[in-house]
Amino acid sequence: MKFILGTKTNMTQIFDEAGMVHPVTVLKAGPLTVTAVKTVSGKDGYNAVQVGFGSHAEKNITKPVKGQMKGGNYMYLREFRTSTEETPMYTVGDNIDLSTFSSGDKVTVSAISKGKGFQGVVKRHGFHGGPRSHGQKHSEREPGSIGGGGRDGGRVAKGKRMAGRMGEDRITSKGLTVVAVSPETGELFIRGAVPGRRGTLVEVKSEK
Repeated sequence: MKFILGTKTNMTQIFDEAGMVHPVTVLKAGPLTVTAVKTVSGKDGYNAVQVGFGSHAEKNITKPVKGQMKGGNYMYLREFRTSTEETPMYTVGDNIDLSTFSSGDKVTVSAISKGKGFQGVVKRHGFHGGPRSHGQKHSEREPGSIGGGGRDGGRVAKGKRMAGRMGEDRITSKGLTVVAVSPETGELFIRGAVPGRRGTLVEVKSEK
């Protein structure tokens, strides 16, 4: 399995050799440093590779986290599950860059979506709101009745779709395609949209 960490830069469009245009998200990705290798036979009980990415002011890193980083000052630490056959391929201190990826790879992308704050039901859940006529005055974007008798027994049912905090959720998009890779500049071009704002940490891993 191939994997990389990067930050979202922007969206643009690029042309391929056939002259077709592709809308892409540009990621500034890698290099990663392997900070730990976990195995089923070890104390962790599962196969995974822990990697560090980016840089952080050393004075702002706590001693426990510093120990996990094996002396590094990385901005992010992340784990990627590996198979029993893949785990021995990694050693603490190894560097992982974009050279493992190539155009046409199918990848799964995970990131934290944009935070949108407190939003109403029209924006948050796609409610249509009330009618625009027949005596309605200030209820165009209201949710309508939220309780009542019958099934709910005069209470507000758990899970009722209402206004509230929207966004800032972990989103995973599957089946995206790598359009181009530029190891020299550290840029990865993925077809379509990727969750998050500019600067968001993005996890990219190949699909089996």
